[in-house]
Amino acid sequence: MESLLVKVFATALALSQVTTRPDAVKTEFDPVQDQAEVVQLLGDGCAYMRKAFDIENIDLDDLIETVMTDARAGAGAGEVKGFRGLKFGDLHLAYRQFCKGEKIANSPVDAGAVIAFYNKAAAGLPDHAKLKGLRLPGLTTVLDAKGASYAELFEPENRRRWVPLSDIPEPVQQAFIAAEDKRFFKHQGIDERSVIRAFIATVAEPGRRQGGSTITQQVAKNLLVGDDVTYERKLREIIVASRVEQTVSKSEILEIYLNSIYLGRAAWGIEMAAQSYFGKSAKQLSLAEGAFLAGITKGPNYYNPDRHRARAHERLAYVLARMQEDGAIDAEQMKEAQAQRLELAAYARPRRDTGFHLVDQIGREAKAVAGIDSLTAQSYSVRSTVNPQLQWAAEAALQEGLARYEQTSGRVQYQGPEAKLAEAIKRLDADPKADKTRPAWLQALENVRLPLYDVHWLPAVVVEKIGTKNGFDS
Repeated sequence: MESLLVKVFATALALSQVTTRPDAVKTEFDPVQDQAEVVQLLGDGCAYMRKAFDIENIDLDDLIETVMTDARAGAGAGEVKGFRGLKFGDLHLAYRQFCKGEKIANSPVDAGAVIAFYNKAAAGLPDHAKLKGLRLPGLTTVLDAKGASYAELFEPENRRRWVPLSDIPEPVQQAFIAAEDKRFFKHQGIDERSVIRAFIATVAEPGRRQGGSTITQQVAKNLLVGDDVTYERKLREIIVASRVEQTVSKSEILEIYLNSIYLGRAAWGIEMAAQSYFGKSAKQLSLAEGAFLAGITKGPNYYNPDRHRARAHERLAYVLARMQEDGAIDAEQMKEAQAQRLELAAYARPRRDTGFHLVDQIGREAKAVAGIDSLTAQSYSVRSTVNPQLQWAAEAALQEGLARYEQTSGRVQYQGPEAKLAEAIKRLDADPKADKTRPAWLQALENVRLPLYDVHWLPAVVVEKIGTKNGFDS
C-alpha cells in the first residue's frame, strides 16, 4: 500500500471516529484483530459524510466521481503538495469500496498498515483539559511618572491583553465565526462538510488552497498539537479537537480563540489588535471594524492593510457578505457597514532602547513586594517614578564614560560591522510601494536592530563604492 494512501486513510479513521462515536474514540487498535473494526469504522464514517451532504441536497457520489475522473483534476493533482505521490486511481477504488459498498478485488487499502500508522500518530496526545479555564500570558505596560507608556513586557508571541467574551460585541464575534467557521455552534469540533469541500476543491483546483479547519481545530493546533504540515499532526488535531468540545464550552473555545489568534501589527488577540489598528478597545469595535479584523485572520501578511489595503477591503466585503448569508446581519446593516470609512491608526513597531535594567528591577520588586512571580503571566499596569528623559541621559552618560575609558586604555579595536544592510536595501529598491523620496540605505539603517540595541549612539553606515576615475573613487 502506498505510504501516502496509508496516511490519508489513517486520518480518515480519526475523522470517522470523531463523527460517528465522539464519546468512544480509540487511539490504539490491534493491527491484526481489529482490522474488521477499522474497515467498519471507515465505512460508517463515509456513510455519515454522505448523510451530511444529503441534508444539503448535494449528490456527493456524483461530486466525487467528477473530481476523481476529470482529466484536469488528474493532471493537476500531482501539483498538490499534500497529495504529491498519491495515486488517485487507488483513492477512487477505496472510495467505491468503503462509501459505495462495492466489492473491489485487490483492494488498495491495507487495514494493518493503516492501523500501524494510526497507532503511532495518536500516541501521547496532549492533555486537552488544560484549555479549561486557560488564560494565556499577556502584555504588561510600565507607566512613567506622568502616566504615559514607558515599556511593554511580554513573552514571545504573546503581546496580548486578555478580554472576556462578554466584552467583545456580539456582531464582532459573529464576524469571526462567519469568516472562519460558519457552523461553529452546530458541529462537535470537526465540520465534516468543510473537510470534504476543502478536499474536493484542493484536488479539483490545486492552485487554490482551501482550509477545512474549525475554530476548535485552530485552537487545538495553535495551543496543543503544533502547526507542522503533516498528516500525523492533522490526525492528532482531529482527535484533540473532538475531546476539547467535550470538555470546554463553545463560549470558552471562542474566547480562547479570539484572545490567541495573531492579527498582524505584532498583535495577538482581538484586544491588542483593536488597539493597534483602531486605537480603541475591543468592546468599542463597530461591526465594520470587527469584520475587518476577522478578514485579516486568514492571512495577516497577505491581507496586511498597511501593504495590501485593497486585499484587506476585498476580504472585509467577503466577511460582511458571509454574515448576511448566515443571517447574522440584515441588508441594511451590511449597507451601513460597507459605507463606514475605516480610519486605521498609524503603526510603529514597538521598539525600546532604554530602561532595561530598570524594568528588570521592577520585576524583582513586583515579586518581593506584591508576590507576583511573573509580570508577563497576565496583563498588568505598573506605575513607576521614572523620568524617560533623565533615564536616557543617565544611560547615555554612562556609555560615553565607558567608551572614553576603553579609548584611553587602548582597548578599542574594529572587529567588523554590527549588521549588513545589503539584502534589506535590495528589498526596498525592488518594492514599488517603498518610500522613494529617501535613500534605501537610510531607511534600512533606521529599521535595523543592532546587537547592542540599548547603546545610545547613532549608527554609522559604510557605503562601498566600486570603480575609479583618475585615481579617485567614483
